[in-house]
Amino acid sequence: MRNRIVEVKKMVGRKIVKGKLYEYEFYTLPLNLYIPKHIVEKFGIKYIIQFDEENGTILIKPER
Repeated sequence: MRNRIVEVKKMVGRKIVKGKLYEYEFYTLPLNLYIPKHIVEKFGIKYIIQFDEENGTILIKPER
């Protein structure tokens, strides 16, 4: 099992619909893993990613 400490990146998306500009925020980890906003607000921006090569699973836990 491999451990890796990572930080969440805050991304801002922009979309134009019928001439009107909409902006939205979302949070991602490396490997393009999406983290919901309420989870980032609750636990912070530092996470531990654990790769289990035997089972092929990825486990994400808050660092604290």
